[in-house]
Amino acid sequence: MKHFHQSPTTYVKDVMINVENLQRSIEFYTTIIGFKLLEQTESQAVFSANGHTPLLTIVQPNDIKPKQQRTTGLYHFALLLPTRADLGSIIHHFIAKGVRLQGASDHLVSEALYLADPDGNGIEIYRDRPAEEWNWNGSEVEMASIALDVEDLLQEGQDTLWDGLPKETVMGHIHLHVSELKDTEQFYTKGLGFDVVTRYGAQALFVSTERYHHHIGLNTWNGVGAPAPAANSVGLVWFSLVFSSEEKKLAAVERLTSLGYKVEVLDGQYFAKDPSGNRIKLN
Repeated sequence: MKHFHQSPTTYVKDVMINVENLQRSIEFYTTIIGFKLLEQTESQAVFSANGHTPLLTIVQPNDIKPKQQRTTGLYHFALLLPTRADLGSIIHHFIAKGVRLQGASDHLVSEALYLADPDGNGIEIYRDRPAEEWNWNGSEVEMASIALDVEDLLQEGQDTLWDGLPKETVMGHIHLHVSELKDTEQFYTKGLGFDVVTRYGAQALFVSTERYHHHIGLNTWNGVGAPAPAANSVGLVWFSLVFSSEEKKLAAVERLTSLGYKVEVLDGQYFAKDPSGNRIKLN
């Protein structure tokens, strides 16, 4: 089975978010989501599924503000589980813990659960159907949102004991609120080198590399012209993109700059902001 979260793909590796209460969030991300706590300071915690690769970093700034509505930023980050049985197993775990889901969908290419952390940061947990089963119409992949067969998943997961996130779990994709789509599309395609694989009318588009169903989702559901949230509010700080080589990364930096987008270098690390102010760490 093709792996869409390693070279030669450009993929999302990890995410950093602001939270209001570090201890409350550590409790949630370890006991409910099933992360391993990798490291912790007074204001920050880093989580992993395999015990060494960071997938999520949470930060509690001194002057933290609650999540701001109707702004750009994080819609959800998405954790990709290795098997369908793992997805069934986490449903059993959520039921046992009394977790309230916000949604559950069969997207044809994947099966997904949706929930939020204690601060309202969106989380998707999903499993992919084999890529051979995805239906492509030319350059566009067919996706939908239909009812998830939870009963079948529960049956599939009943023999898989839940013991935290499987170590092969990766950051499958990220989905962002943006303020408009035209400039945004140019930034992600001409600038960063992604391909558009699905459009939902004039409201959302999905981009990927190497024909994945999507590494990044982009929508204007918080309103066209939505402002960026304050830097110290709950929500996205940055997400990282991994390029398959240093040359590819530097070529993307050059393209972004030539298109008029600003790329910063901080401690030898490249950072770019999309037209809606979503910050991206380029690895």
